[in-house]
Amino acid sequence: MSESARATSADGARRPPSKPSSEKRGFFGRIALFVRQVVAELKKVVRPTRQELFTYIGVVVVFVLVVMAFVGVLDLAFGRLVLWAFG
Repeated sequence: MSESARATSADGARRPPSKPSSEKRGFFGRIALFVRQVVAELKKVVRPTRQELFTYIGVVVVFVLVVMAFVGVLDLAFGRLVLWAFG
């Protein structure tokens, strides 16, 4: 029987080859692999320039101020509505 015939199941679908047992990693091997992958991803990080950083800070501060004003207006409106209804 050929290798390709053995790799097919009874319904004719191909099965992926099984992994050899030597590739299985233990607990500490998986942790080491994870740490290596994290370090590799962190090396890809591009840090913003000083100008970009100040721009981002400005955008965040303005956004937070706008949201604070919106929530403040809603709080004032609902407070007055409650005082009018139950006051």
